[in-house]
Amino acid sequence: MVTEVLVGLRDRGLDVTRPILVVIDGAKALRRAVTEVFDHPVIQRCQLHKLRNVSDRLPDAVASTVAKRMRRAYHHADPLTAQAELEALARELDRSHPGAAASLREGLAETLTITNSIESMIEICRDHAANVKCWQDGQMVLRWIAAGMGEAAKQFRRVNGYLHLPALRVALDQTIAAVTPTKEDAA
Repeated sequence: MVTEVLVGLRDRGLDVTRPILVVIDGAKALRRAVTEVFDHPVIQRCQLHKLRNVSDRLPDAVASTVAKRMRRAYHHADPLTAQAELEALARELDRSHPGAAASLREGLAETLTITNSIESMIEICRDHAANVKCWQDGQMVLRWIAAGMGEAAKQFRRVNGYLHLPALRVALDQTIAAVTPTKEDAA
């Protein structure tokens, strides 16, 4: 199903031959579909989903402390330092909570690739619909999600470093060109 959606985007003109940033949660089927359809995906894993996945494997008292440490690491300016802090946290969790440690390690580097710009939107949508207790149907869910996204859009700001996005595109294209064999190389 996921692959069909991505193939549909490709068939309608999405250029999948160039590097494309894809922000996903931890779903293995989604990751597999992205790597099957896109030639050079740059995958960013959702930090919020990672935090929830790790916290779900911990007792409440430990989960809040671990969540604070993960947030602090994710807000660090240096991704290598952030990764070192998260790996140290995973080592601490190994003995008492091995499932949480494994969840933290799984796909860790992909949670540090860029700042995930959709996490705040997800949180705002969730907060916007928090008091709805009786969902009538799928259409109601879609309306509330749309309303939540409308609220989130009011709070959107420019992404830090947005002026550097064209340079990022050039760097990605050059990197892919350097590692992708040309037709002459194949011959």
